[in-house]
Amino acid sequence: MNWKDKTPLKVSKNGRFLLYADDATFFFLADTAWEMLHALTFEEMEHYFENRASLGYNVIQIVMLPELDGLNTPNRYGEKPLIRNNPLQPNEKYLVFVDKVIEIAANHGLFIGLLPTWGDKVELMGWGLGPLIFNKENARKYGEILGERYKNTPNIIWINGGDRQGGGANFEIWEALANGIKSKDPFHLMTFHPNGDKSSSMWFHDAPWLDFNACQSGHAIRDCPNYVMIDYDYCRTPVKPCLDMEPCYEGHAINWKVEENGYFNDYDVRKAAYRAVFAGACGHTYGCASVWQMHRPEKEPIGYSSDYWFNQIHLPGARQMGYLKKLMESRPYTERKPDFLAIGIPKVGDEHIRATSGQDYLMVYLPRGGEVTIDTGVIGEKKKKALWFDPRTAETIDSGMVLQPLCTFTAPSKGEGADWVLVIDICVF
Repeated sequence: MNWKDKTPLKVSKNGRFLLYADDATFFFLADTAWEMLHALTFEEMEHYFENRASLGYNVIQIVMLPELDGLNTPNRYGEKPLIRNNPLQPNEKYLVFVDKVIEIAANHGLFIGLLPTWGDKVELMGWGLGPLIFNKENARKYGEILGERYKNTPNIIWINGGDRQGGGANFEIWEALANGIKSKDPFHLMTFHPNGDKSSSMWFHDAPWLDFNACQSGHAIRDCPNYVMIDYDYCRTPVKPCLDMEPCYEGHAINWKVEENGYFNDYDVRKAAYRAVFAGACGHTYGCASVWQMHRPEKEPIGYSSDYWFNQIHLPGARQMGYLKKLMESRPYTERKPDFLAIGIPKVGDEHIRATSGQDYLMVYLPRGGEVTIDTGVIGEKKKKALWFDPRTAETIDSGMVLQPLCTFTAPSKGEGADWVLVIDICVF
């Protein structure tokens, strides 16, 4: 069956996960390509999409009205999104261009996480050039235009917002935009991309249009406890899926101070991903400082981009996110839950471990490897076997039979960058 026949996506019956229409697992694994529509040619997009699809990604996050002077600087084909910066007068040639981008993504089996606008068109917060063009009335009508155009496009996931808070004067605008889209397109899932250290649940958890929550743990510190944000959203009612839509980006200057702090690396990226997913997230978004902006030779970079996008798509963290997706899809999926009983009270910071369990299995993420004592009885008293999963390579090492419920395990290595996943399975004979 063609994957397009399995759309639209839906929320699982228990409210925790995303699924295809036929109930097949959909682990949301996104890459951040915010400036793609502004920066790339079709040929470059083909190269990028092919790379991301080969690594296991299934969502690419892009912006209809991009951040970096996206209204007044044309794309690579000389087209601007709007006529006279009026949201009610989209440039049809630009929309046809976007249609083609979405089609190319579909040909690679990829969904487009589509932001109708970056947040600087709603609120200026010290970055983004604007101009401010939205109010409650035109936001609703702009949403209707987009919803009508893409309601029958199979590979759309709507992402309202755009690195902005949803409260105050913004609230009515974001609500109007979401309701405008949903009035014409009730079929596709929708979430909200907030600013740093915030979650969509802060303003919109009860909104009928919000199908799943997204938070942004951001780029300020190493070992950001993004799992706390997932914990909070996971425990809210009504139950909705949740994920970290903007964690630390690989190659991004830590707290924007490269001389003092250096860059986030693949180890930082893995810790954010495994901790969030094991805390109950329905997926994860990866990002790279050079790729989100599609930094190329003829453009000045934003921030501390260390290389061009076509080189940075090969960073190790990008590849390793696919290993996480394969691991999560390798076991029964929709009954998976965070498991605190197996590990007791975890330490904080670099040593913070996380566990998740499902039907006949338990997984424990150890960010520094080493030794850990686990209560394997949380998944039953049957015979069990253990293995070590290497999140850097996806290779596994057999750790033998589990002889008693409370066991101490020692990872193959320990220390900075030596993270491991302990996987314990009920034996099937």
